[in-house]
Amino acid sequence: MSRLVDVLLCCSLVLVATVSATAADVKIVQQEDDRLQVTIGETEFATWNYSTEYQKPFFLPVKAADGTVLTRALDDPEDNDHRHHKGVWVSVDEVNEVDFWAENGAIVNCEVNVVQANGNPAVFEVTNHWQDPKTDAPVVTEKTRISIYSNGLMTYDIGFVAEHGPVEFLDTKEGLLGYRMPASMKEKNTGKVVSSDGTEGTAACWGRPFAWIDYSGTVNGNTHGVALMDHPDNFRPSRYHVRNYGLFSISPFGERAYTNGKEPAKPAHLKAGENLHLQYAVYFHGGDAVEGQVGQVYEQFLKVTRQQQQ
Repeated sequence: MSRLVDVLLCCSLVLVATVSATAADVKIVQQEDDRLQVTIGETEFATWNYSTEYQKPFFLPVKAADGTVLTRALDDPEDNDHRHHKGVWVSVDEVNEVDFWAENGAIVNCEVNVVQANGNPAVFEVTNHWQDPKTDAPVVTEKTRISIYSNGLMTYDIGFVAEHGPVEFLDTKEGLLGYRMPASMKEKNTGKVVSSDGTEGTAACWGRPFAWIDYSGTVNGNTHGVALMDHPDNFRPSRYHVRNYGLFSISPFGERAYTNGKEPAKPAHLKAGENLHLQYAVYFHGGDAVEGQVGQVYEQFLKVTRQQQQ
């Protein structure tokens, strides 16, 4: 099946959060055939791109309440490393030996269902096919529910389903939920990184499991931050690929890679028909981790996800 045909049969994925802390409703609106527009109150927040021009869906740009862009531009000539780092995205390498993070395989948007287009939260569900580049056949199906809250919390309920045969997630540091920030936010420039237990800096935080990590920095003279959050109900604690050059991601697939070989590889295997359930959150906010009340918002993340399971 060609990628274009699969897209016509299918739809799409993910998103982030905002920097507004108001109680305004979140709204999701279809914009053209290959974009969704997300607003919080009257403020434009993020554009979800799922055009066949790209190898995966992603949100870009993501904007703060004052209009500040909080994602690296696709065509930034001065910050052009790792061009597969696009805004906010979900992908991982080494799924049945296909490198989806590096975009050697396409993640094709398959189905979208806007459960609640206007509210707090606004909610939509997506289905994606992760395709083998040799055959265009799906390797695994991704079914994700995204809830976007007006305070900047975005929760992901991700399901990987082995609908097309056995699936193996091999050991890799390249994944799973990623964000690429504008150059000025990098730790190399103005960035500050702190974890849930107070560990500071990318070198100290990289490859380790924490409840959350926050990465803040200056954009256009103001401080903005983004936190990635793990969920204690996931099948194992996730580790963070947090780098001083502006990459920030979280993944459970890399015990050996993230520990530089100190821990053995622990591939995740799905038999045909089985599924793997994961929960994460992204939280965009003003200020640093303290000003953004990241610890309190993490508790909100746990509360709302457990309410959804009842």
